[in-house]
Amino acid sequence: MKRIVVFFGGCSSEHSVSLQSAHAVLTYMDRSRYSPVPVGITREGRWLYYTGDLDAIPDGRWQDGPCIPCTLCLDRASRTLLLLDGSGDTLCFDAAFPVLHGKNGEDGTLQGLLELAGVPVIGCGVLSSALCMDKDRSHKLAALAGVKVPRSAKFPRGTNADELQQTAQSLGYPLFVKPVRAGSSFGVSMVRAPEELAEAARSAFANDRELLLEESIPGFEVGCAVLGNESLTVGAVDEIELSQGFFDFEEKYTLKTSAIHCPARIPAEKTAEIQQAAQTIYRALDCKGFARVDLFLTPEGSIIFNEVNTIPGFTAHSRYPNMMRAAGLDFTALISRIIETEVTA
Repeated sequence: MKRIVVFFGGCSSEHSVSLQSAHAVLTYMDRSRYSPVPVGITREGRWLYYTGDLDAIPDGRWQDGPCIPCTLCLDRASRTLLLLDGSGDTLCFDAAFPVLHGKNGEDGTLQGLLELAGVPVIGCGVLSSALCMDKDRSHKLAALAGVKVPRSAKFPRGTNADELQQTAQSLGYPLFVKPVRAGSSFGVSMVRAPEELAEAARSAFANDRELLLEESIPGFEVGCAVLGNESLTVGAVDEIELSQGFFDFEEKYTLKTSAIHCPARIPAEKTAEIQQAAQTIYRALDCKGFARVDLFLTPEGSIIFNEVNTIPGFTAHSRYPNMMRAAGLDFTALISRIIETEVTA
């Protein structure tokens, strides 16, 4: 039986979302094939091997339960956790499954540490994780691969307000102001008029050292789950129906004024085009294991790239598992298939 370290929590603003995803992965993992080793990372960055009740994970109670401080042995290919309780004990494992969202987990940092130590990483590696977190560079590579992308312009922190205003005018209102590197729409603002730009820029720069001004794309957002390495499996395409605003952090996790339709209410031929575009982007950005590719579908039928989530939300009700369920993979089978992309039984 293979031992799989499941990393959860993390130092990012998406800590609580990671707890929900990891709880689902740990709960539904096939215990006849895999033995999970839960390692929670606190908001302060401490690594804790957790041996308690899984139901204490989603609300954060796990930190008050049975935990042993630990760290990763960096001896290449030892695949060992060092327990820091004074016992000198170690815990061997076969692979690592990061279930961390946002910075310091989804951006290639943890993946780099694991790869340095020779640990097989389930999911995207260093390069793809870093590229997909970077909205500017991922768009440039997608465009080179032949996929349409929004018009945009990147600016470093310290750019004067006049320069931002001039570019915003050329892009046209409404537009989006985004941190170049952030997840779950943190720091993203829809700007409808010039007087809103300065505050939106402050919010974006609070989340990253660079921001992106990006044109608003008419139509609606669609997503496609992709699974695999050389041979790819794609899930059903889903559709986000918005009644107001945009799909920000609150809407993503509450759906107060929005709805998600899976499969999307679009013609079969357009679904096939979106699935093909998702695979093109997945390969262009060097993804492996699994990822969710998000795009826009305009009223004229154009497919335009938005972003890739290399560790998408992973509860039993999240978009990625729902897309794969609609394609015939239940949650337990999906987790096994994802692990199999890196680990042979």
